[in-house]
Amino acid sequence: MCGCFVLMLGAFAPRLALFLMAIFNDEITKAFDGSWVIPLIGWFLLPYTTLTYVLLSWWQGGVTGFLWFFVVLAFLADLASYGGGYQRRSDYAQYVPNRT
Repeated sequence: MCGCFVLMLGAFAPRLALFLMAIFNDEITKAFDGSWVIPLIGWFLLPYTTLTYVLLSWWQGGVTGFLWFFVVLAFLADLASYGGGYQRRSDYAQYVPNRT
């Protein structure tokens, strides 16, 4: 699968990009040395971080040195997505009357 396609898809749907990578190539297995537990946990909890780690391992042959900066940025994007979801729910609850 083309790395550019995975990158573009991963910007909007990282879980779908990871799923397609798991089906069509073995880069996830190579990035995590054959483990399936860590990528599965990453798929559920930290999809941007997992996708970034896999893509950097694929393109650069491993994550070392300055490349960890991009993994940390992806981790912050994951945290921001959780924070944004919480903020959106609290904003929505403010304008919707309680239906209990």
